[in-house]
Amino acid sequence: MADTRGQNGAIPRRGEGIRNPRARQRALLIAAGPDEPDLSELRELLRTARVAVAGELTQRRPRPDPDRYLGKGKLTELKAAIKDADANLIACDDELVPRQERNLEQEIGVPVIDRTAIILDIFADHANSAEGNLQVELAQLEYNLARMRGLWTHLERLGAGRMDGGIGTRGPGETQIETDRRLARDRITALKRRLEHTRATRSTMRSERERAHLPTVALAGYTNAGKSTLLNALTGASAGVRDRLFHTLDPTTRSFDISGRDYLLTDTVGFIRKLPHQLVEAFGATLEETLRADLIVHVVDASAPQEEMEEMIRAVEDVLAGIGAADRPQHLALNKVDVLDDERRRELGFRHPRATHVSAATGEGLDELRAAVEAEFLRTLRPMELLVPYSEGGRLGELHDLAGALEREDTPEGARVRARVPAAVAARFERFEVKGEGSPNGAPPE
Repeated sequence: MADTRGQNGAIPRRGEGIRNPRARQRALLIAAGPDEPDLSELRELLRTARVAVAGELTQRRPRPDPDRYLGKGKLTELKAAIKDADANLIACDDELVPRQERNLEQEIGVPVIDRTAIILDIFADHANSAEGNLQVELAQLEYNLARMRGLWTHLERLGAGRMDGGIGTRGPGETQIETDRRLARDRITALKRRLEHTRATRSTMRSERERAHLPTVALAGYTNAGKSTLLNALTGASAGVRDRLFHTLDPTTRSFDISGRDYLLTDTVGFIRKLPHQLVEAFGATLEETLRADLIVHVVDASAPQEEMEEMIRAVEDVLAGIGAADRPQHLALNKVDVLDDERRRELGFRHPRATHVSAATGEGLDELRAAVEAEFLRTLRPMELLVPYSEGGRLGELHDLAGALEREDTPEGARVRARVPAAVAARFERFEVKGEGSPNGAPPE
């Protein structure tokens, strides 16, 4: 693999990629589309995958060529660019259909990988847990299933020229393809079954949390926006943090306290523009943590240029909509403000007036973020006045856990409590609610 430093030994900035002519893998980047393609994210993906960037070639056209991705004239230019840059790999910024990938490789004589293959490779490298490895393997199998045909074209030729429909019509190549596809489908089925078991276990753990009804907050955002650093800063945890895309694949949940009430904070997998659908499906169980959260804190890298930052925000919103979480309560946290000047801070304040400015690295704005989280949660609470008999000590303890701070007055009939209770669990205490003067549900005191 290529060194992650440039020729001068400096670590490249975001989107620069790795420039190293002596690297073992030297990719030439290509993209085609109606607008001028921006390859900064592809360079960042390759940097994370430790692949050097040898150059790039783009083509503006209404849509990529359905057979070879680039037009015929551009292919001639591409061959020359490969030779001039001494590239030994082509990296495409879109997901190629198998036909495009196969024809492009035959045309230029150099291996071709697309954006999805790069992301899958990064995920495979970063997966640490058993569930994460299962999810990555499932996504890779589903991606490669349609590409298996190209592996056996040399065997398919043995069946060419035979009469259609007769004995021996099918060559051994076709037989091998069918065998490989069947094995792949069987493995996919087995992986989905194991992931379903994992999902059931996760659901049981979630049910335990929901019974306690601790408020849940999910950190969502573009990959490398600083979510893990923010989790550590808020909870005192020590989740792994590195300056690379998709460093966090497995959800990490930690508790933290605001005004005497415990909250659960979950760091989720980062999103990205054109996130492969195989990954969204494979990581469905992980993304459920976002879908079921009481509040989603959308973490944004405020140090990115304005246009790039807005694209990141849209990409995250698109993924949240795709998994059915668009209607969940959300709060925008603009992270990394410690590297911004005053003018940029004022501009962000005008553009996003309800957002919280934070720096997970320095701790700036964390109190304001805690207050914003608490305010969002308090809006969902139901005020209740209860008279709880002393014999129901367990209910009193539960009230303290759910409501945090509460007013309590001990009376001969029991503890009179005024509290704000999560609406989802208010029904548990309705039989103690003081409806009339002096007693629960309006009944005269005994």
